[in-house]
Amino acid sequence: MLRLYLRFYLALLASLVLFGVATAVMWRLTGSSMEQAGTTVGRLVQNVLPPAQSPAAVQQDALQRIAAGLESDVTLFAQDGSIIAAIGHPLQPPGAKRFGTIAKHWDGIAVSVIHLQDSRSLVARVPLGNGSTRLFFHLMLVLLVAAIGVAAYPIARQLTRRLERLQRGVESLGAGDLSARVAVEGRDEVARLAESFNRAASQIEQLVRAHQALLANASHELRTPLARIRLAVELLKGSADAKSNAGLEQDIAELDWLVDEILLASRLTAVNEIEITEEIDLLALAAEECSRYDNVHLEGTQISIRGDPRLLRRLLRNLLENAKRHGIPPTQVRVTRGEGTAVVTVWDNGPGPSQSEFEKVFKPFYRSSSSRTGFGTGLGLALVRQIAQRHGGDASCVIADDGRSRFTVTLALP
Repeated sequence: MLRLYLRFYLALLASLVLFGVATAVMWRLTGSSMEQAGTTVGRLVQNVLPPAQSPAAVQQDALQRIAAGLESDVTLFAQDGSIIAAIGHPLQPPGAKRFGTIAKHWDGIAVSVIHLQDSRSLVARVPLGNGSTRLFFHLMLVLLVAAIGVAAYPIARQLTRRLERLQRGVESLGAGDLSARVAVEGRDEVARLAESFNRAASQIEQLVRAHQALLANASHELRTPLARIRLAVELLKGSADAKSNAGLEQDIAELDWLVDEILLASRLTAVNEIEITEEIDLLALAAEECSRYDNVHLEGTQISIRGDPRLLRRLLRNLLENAKRHGIPPTQVRVTRGEGTAVVTVWDNGPGPSQSEFEKVFKPFYRSSSSRTGFGTGLGLALVRQIAQRHGGDASCVIADDGRSRFTVTLALP
C-alpha cells in the first residue's frame, strides 16, 4: 500500500507536470504569431536584398548593411545550397525549403533560417545570451518544476510524519498501552486531531483503571464473607451431616477459586509484561501439578523455558481443573518441542467441546453446551490463553486423530 506522504507528494508532482505540459502546449499554440512575424521578416529581407540574379558583390554589400551591428554569423545561400554572401564564419545550408523562418537551438547557439520567396535562404547564428528563446523558456520551466518538487517533499513529509506518529499512538492504545499519547505540534487540523486522541485516551485509561480497581476491590471484599462462611462450616461440622458439609466446602472452594481467577485476570489486564522471568523446567512443573490430581498421566520431554513460574503453574492447573470438571478420566498431558516453541497438550476420554465452540470456550464465563455439569468455564480457559500469550505463544482447541477435541498450548522458547 502506498504511503500517505508518497501519495501527497506524487499528487503534487503530477500537478506540476500537468502545469508544465499545459504551459508548453499554450506556448506551442500561441507560436503562430511568431511564425507570422517570421514571415513578415522574411518579406522585409526579400524587399531589401537585391534580386537573386544580382552579382555576388552587390548581394554581399546588401547583406553587410542588413547585418550591421549584429554580433552574429550570417550567410546567404542560393537555391542549390551554394554560398552567395557571408558575414563572419560561413554556415551550413538549411535543409527545409519553405517561405518563412525556422529557429534551431543547440550548444547554447540559436540558428535562425529565413527562406525567401525566390528560393534563397538566409541563415544567422546568434548566441542564446543575446535574447530569450523557446528552448531557454522550456529549460527554465523544467528547472522551476524540479525546484518546486524538491522543496515540496519536506513539507509533505512533515505533514504525514505527524499522522504516522498519531497512527502509532492509536496502535499502542489498541494493543493495551493505556498511557499512549502523541505530541501535539502546530495549530492545524492534525494538531487538533492529536489533542482529541489524547483526551479520548485519557478518558479510556481512567475508565479502565476504575474498572480494574472496582474489580480488585470487589474480589478482596469477597474474601471476608468467605472467611466467615468457612469458619461457620468448621463450627457446624459436628452438627451437620457429612453430605451438607461436603457441599458447603465445595461451594466455598469454587467461590475461592473464582476470586483468585478474578484477581489474576485483573492483574494480567493491568500489567502488559511478565513481572518475573526465570529458567523453568516445563516437564518438572507439569509433573508437580499433575500430582495434585487423580487419574492424570504425564509424558513428554524435558524442555527449559523462561517465564513466570506462578503464571505457568496456574496455566497448567486451569487446564487440569477444566478436564476434571468437564471431562472423563483419565486425563492425558503431553509436553513436546515444536518449531521454536514448547507445546503442552491436554485431553481426556470425554468428547470435549464441539468444533463450533473452539474459540468460544476461551471467552470469560462462557457456558459450554457440552459441559457435563452444566456450569460455565468461568475464567479458567480465558486465563490460559492470556498467560500463554504473555509467554509468546497461544492456546487453542483442536481435533485429534481420534475425532475428540484437545487443548494445545504453545510457549516461546528462549
